[in-house]
Amino acid sequence: MKRTAARLADGREIIYFDHDDAPPRVLDDPRELEQVSTASQMRHDPVLDEWVMLASHRQHRTYKPPADECPLCPSRSGRHTEVPSPDYDVVVFENRFPSLSMHASGGAAPDLPPLVDSAPAIGRCEVVCFTSDHEAAFATLKPEHARLVVDAWADRTAELSALPGVAQVFPFENRGAAIGVTLAHPHGQIYAYPFVTPRTRQMLANAAAHAGRTGRNLFADVLVGERESGARVVASSPLWTAFVPAAARWPVEVHVYPHRQVPDIAALSDDERDDFVHLYLNVLGRLDALYDQPLPFVAAWHQAPVGPGREHAYLHLQITSIQRSADKLKYLAGSEAAMGAFITDVLPEDVAQRLRDLNR
Repeated sequence: MKRTAARLADGREIIYFDHDDAPPRVLDDPRELEQVSTASQMRHDPVLDEWVMLASHRQHRTYKPPADECPLCPSRSGRHTEVPSPDYDVVVFENRFPSLSMHASGGAAPDLPPLVDSAPAIGRCEVVCFTSDHEAAFATLKPEHARLVVDAWADRTAELSALPGVAQVFPFENRGAAIGVTLAHPHGQIYAYPFVTPRTRQMLANAAAHAGRTGRNLFADVLVGERESGARVVASSPLWTAFVPAAARWPVEVHVYPHRQVPDIAALSDDERDDFVHLYLNVLGRLDALYDQPLPFVAAWHQAPVGPGREHAYLHLQITSIQRSADKLKYLAGSEAAMGAFITDVLPEDVAQRLRDLNR
């Protein structure tokens, strides 16, 4: 892998991840850009013990541009985009409209109640462009190119985890207009949070309690149980297993686990990265074949926090979709949105069987 770092016109970092035989990339950005907003702040909800990020400048972010105005495509024919080079393999750059920033200065808020703390939303938000091909998708990448994306995730996980104040690194992909995606170019994002997210805190607390009772890792025991049952396994490989969890919350939900407990993507071996790519492409192909159309989804990497709790964490990927049939979406209504109590319309075993039966 060839790694090339540079700066965009407003000072944001951009990093090219290329195959070894790729040509040199253009590193100079000729645009005149306004400075990125540093007004992001966060406020603490004392009732739920959760931090909420406030980034009002994101109201002005780019919204569903036509393909010939896509800011994630390479710069060509005098049209300058977020990527100065006329081509790229994989590229990562700091988000122009970040929820979190290492330069955040927001936080001072008038008339907050005494129980509500506020602080600058220190952290970092990055965009990961999987390919320069606007019409592609992760599912259509060749294995060697998808492996380059995994290596970029690993690189960014290690670097962002080392930034002062960062507590957790979260790579993810939002795919499809139904999910709320505003840029159609195949891409994902990475958030480097200044706190451990609520979902991760809950999972690690449960894992710590399980370890105290049994001496074993909770996630490893879940994986063993699913592999032994097989009823919800979608696909497996020598080093990874993809399954629909027994208590799936979403109409389509698939978890992808390595067979070895590792804290994050950076800790995966070369063999594990290669094996993941083949299994993940297989799973994505099944998901798109489920309704014979591109499935909208969120693909979320659950990684260990930077500090306490790493010993209980277990890297895994969670893919969730709101598509409950070919022409129907599941909306989060009263029970889910207000109470966090999910009601599913399909049995996990049925979803797993349908995905297994698809020819891949």
